[in-house]
Amino acid sequence: MDRAWRSPAAWLTLLLVFATALSLDLATKSWSFRTVAGRPIELTYEQASVPSYAPPRHEPVRALPFDLLDFSLVVNHGAVFGLGQNRRGVFVAFTIGAIAVALWVFGWWTSRSSRLAHVGIGLVLAGGIGNLYDRLAYGAVRDFLHMLPRWQLPFGLKWPGGNTEVFPWVFNLADVELLAGMGLLLIAVRASEKHAKRRATRAEPSAPPHGAASANPPSDPN
Repeated sequence: MDRAWRSPAAWLTLLLVFATALSLDLATKSWSFRTVAGRPIELTYEQASVPSYAPPRHEPVRALPFDLLDFSLVVNHGAVFGLGQNRRGVFVAFTIGAIAVALWVFGWWTSRSSRLAHVGIGLVLAGGIGNLYDRLAYGAVRDFLHMLPRWQLPFGLKWPGGNTEVFPWVFNLADVELLAGMGLLLIAVRASEKHAKRRATRAEPSAPPHGAASANPPSDPN
């Protein structure tokens, strides 16, 4: 297999996806903290890294109709969608390790023609580094996307902790990029497995039809 690390085209795909996605993530985070609360909110590491810190109270901005999406500022000390709060050192180390694994997968597992996998890896790298930047710069991650903000769980159901919203988590574009990148990688792996099976099937020698005459029939004893 022609490894991707030897292909300029594969590197170009990876870097273009990575640079575009990372720029969008950092730009939208910066925009949201400048505008959503009605006045700019300037974060510092000393301020935002304190576990009890939260942005000033503000009215969420309705971004889509039918209560599909709000812009609402949150400082997240956990992982994707706020999971695992106040473990910043663990998340920094895990992200660095995940970046190294993603680059290894790109260079030695994919081929020069694995475009879908390269796009997926570029998105994973952008999402991971986008949130890593926030953790190193501010001690927490800037989140602002809230899906289905006023939709309630049916039948009086509640999430652990008592929240009754259908989707109580606030996230950012880096989280979306991470999940989308992993989804594309899974699709690429599945497509690669199907391709390998088809190649193996074509390579198998075909068996003679059942009941076909032998190439050397027995001689007549008479």
